[in-house]
Amino acid sequence: MNDILSEIIANKQVEIAMQKQAVSREHLMEQVEAILQEDASPRRSMKRALAASSTGIISEFKRRSPSKGWIHPDAQADVIPPAYESAGAAVLSILTDEKFFGGTLRDIRTARPLVGIPILRKDFIIDSYQLLQARIVGADAVLLIAACLTPEQCATLTAQAHELGLEVLLEVHSPSELSYINKEVDMVGVNNRNLGSFVTDVENSFRIAEQLREAVLAVSSVPGSSEQESSAPDTLPLLVSESGISSPDTIRSLRTAGFRGFLIGETFMKTGQPGEALKEMISNL
Repeated sequence: MNDILSEIIANKQVEIAMQKQAVSREHLMEQVEAILQEDASPRRSMKRALAASSTGIISEFKRRSPSKGWIHPDAQADVIPPAYESAGAAVLSILTDEKFFGGTLRDIRTARPLVGIPILRKDFIIDSYQLLQARIVGADAVLLIAACLTPEQCATLTAQAHELGLEVLLEVHSPSELSYINKEVDMVGVNNRNLGSFVTDVENSFRIAEQLREAVLAVSSVPGSSEQESSAPDTLPLLVSESGISSPDTIRSLRTAGFRGFLIGETFMKTGQPGEALKEMISNL
C-alpha cells in the first residue's frame, strides 16, 4: 500500500475506533433493524439508474482532495446535490471522509430527503461499521476499494452490504486487482487516479478496458449455460470510469469502450455552480 493511502487508512482505523467508542456497533444495528422494519422497500438502484441513463453521469459532491487541497470549501449539501439532480445527474457520489476530503456523513443525511436519485457513499470502507452508518444516513450504494482490502475482505463486505440493501461499486486501478471481481459485486469502477501519487490519467480506463470486460465475463459465467445466457447485461457488473473526465468526447469514447457510468467531481466542483457545469456538459453530449 502506498504512502498517501497508508496514511488515509491509518487515520480511518483511528476514526472508526473512536466512533465505536461513542456509538456502539450494537446501537447502530438496532437503528438499522428499526429502519429495515419500517421500510422494507428496495433501495434506489445505482446500477439500474446508470444502465437506464442516457448520460450515466455520477456527479460528485467533494470539498477537497489530498492532492489539490480545498476545491470548494463552502459547498453546501442542501444546495449542490439537488442542483446536480435538476441538471440531469443519474447518481450522486458524496464523499464522507472528513480529514482528507472535507466530507461528513451529515452531507448524505442532508441531501437524502432533497433528491430522488441514488446516493453512493464514497469513502475508504474497511469495516462493516461503516456499512451500518451508510444505511442509517440514507445511502443506496457504497464504494469498496481493492487497494484497501484483501479479496476475502472485499467479498465479506460485499455480502454484508447486500444484507443491508446496499449495492457495491468495487474500485480497481490496475490489472493486478481484477482478481477482486466476483459475481456478487454490482458495479466495477476503474479509478483513473493513482492512489499513490493522486495523479489522474483517464487513459487508465482505456488501457485496462478489454481485460476488465474479460474478467467480468469470466466471473459471471455459469457452468452449463451458454455464453449468451451467462453474460446477460443485467447480470453482469456494470462498468464505471472514475475521475479525470472533463469532456463530452471522453465520455463518448469511454462508452464505446464498454463503460456505462462516469464519475465526475472536480470538473464540476471547481466551478462556482457545479449544477450549471453539469448541465453544460450534458448539453454537449
